[in-house]
Amino acid sequence: MSTDKKSFFGVMKSFKGGFWIASTMELLERWAWYGLFAVLALYLTGSTDEGGLGLSHIEKGQIMGIVTAILYLLPLFTGVIADKIGYKKSLIIAYVLLISGYYVMGEVQSYAMVFIVFLWVAVGAAMFKPVASGIVAKNTDESNSVLGFGIFYMMVNIGGFIGPALSSTLRTQFGWKLIFLQAATVITLNLVIVLLLYKEKDREKNTETISEAIKSSLLKIWEAVKDSRLSVLLIIMVGFWTMFNQLFYTLPTFIEDWVNTKALHDSIAQISPWIANAMSGGGDSVKPEMLVNLDAGSIILFQLIVSYFVLKMRHVSAMITGFFIAAIGIGITFYTGNGFYTILGIMIFAIGEMMTNPTFSSFIALISPKGKEALYQGTYFLPVFLGNFLTTFVSGNLYEAWSDKLSLLQLEVANRGIAMPEITQTFTKNDYFATAAEKLGMTQTEMTQFIWDNYNPNRIWYVIVGIGVITILALIIYDRMVIRPKEAKLK
Repeated sequence: MSTDKKSFFGVMKSFKGGFWIASTMELLERWAWYGLFAVLALYLTGSTDEGGLGLSHIEKGQIMGIVTAILYLLPLFTGVIADKIGYKKSLIIAYVLLISGYYVMGEVQSYAMVFIVFLWVAVGAAMFKPVASGIVAKNTDESNSVLGFGIFYMMVNIGGFIGPALSSTLRTQFGWKLIFLQAATVITLNLVIVLLLYKEKDREKNTETISEAIKSSLLKIWEAVKDSRLSVLLIIMVGFWTMFNQLFYTLPTFIEDWVNTKALHDSIAQISPWIANAMSGGGDSVKPEMLVNLDAGSIILFQLIVSYFVLKMRHVSAMITGFFIAAIGIGITFYTGNGFYTILGIMIFAIGEMMTNPTFSSFIALISPKGKEALYQGTYFLPVFLGNFLTTFVSGNLYEAWSDKLSLLQLEVANRGIAMPEITQTFTKNDYFATAAEKLGMTQTEMTQFIWDNYNPNRIWYVIVGIGVITILALIIYDRMVIRPKEAKLK
């Protein structure tokens, strides 16, 4: 036992300053990103009298889906640029873009300007992504890389948990503008760290021009995806990411529209007033972002335990099981308006995510030809890109047609021939709800229940879970036709 402890602490001591700087910067960058992204759907579609922009869900889906898809495609180019100009310069450029982008995003209000400025933020994030992981790779070796990237992934989730937790309190007590200032301030800390503490050592000079390097990178990616075993796997993983994205794109607005979080808050307060206050941001109802944040919190607490059990499973079996569990979890969250089931569904989903996401990279390695492991790993971002793009339509067009409380209410009052004013800056979404409830002769709670009972907005779960089921079936077929025959040959 003492040998194991020495070995562990010996590995920990092997991590040098560059590793810890990169890990700290990753934590802060994810804090800023998820501090905004976890509440972005609520901000974009929120009533203007509460500081939201009052955009439609289609506009929300386009802003979040298309821009984030571009973010995950850009590292193909920004990674090449970083190798050419150096990591330190790349980080400075990334942080300047992020600081200015986050701040300006809090100042603009139109759909077009928000789209443009969020794209500006995405470029900054895309400049950062390959550099942070590149620094970790340069500061680890075969003896400590597994633990090193494990710590790095943990930092991702710690940052992803802190950001939304603070944003919930900030937006409730001080208004939406503080969310953007928080993100800009946190990235400013990263800029100070890179200017004062980060020293780029042993940089390899690349004689290729940037255009030549990008062309070479694209050719290598094409070489990898020409392998049908890899390309089919990547297509299957698009299903996972499309399903996973609903947690941030669709679930917050679904909770806001349909889940009675005030009742949930009161129930939690009977057990622990402190927890209830933390989850409500000081208000009287649990905020959607705090419920969604249970995903990151669960990963921080239970990832090591789940990973231990996954080690005993075949890679593909772990992924299939993870998909299955995640599909059950996401289905539960959208099936009911009961807040306790929402919590249960999110935590079940987190277990599936913990089984699937970390295993994906190992699974790619399993089908990679000897000597081409790094080349195949470089394709990881492709299903993430396509999954975000497809989420545009699920979270946008489909949600607005099937599940948006405002759209369904407008349909109901139109069917009844009730005249209602158009939503404007002076007659907000909240005003519409209050006036509609009055004309329908109901309280707003009764009106919400009436729309739920008659329009079944939770039927969106059929599509979301259906994507998961198709992904599971495709992976089972893939396992039987590709992976098991390969394993048999190796035996």
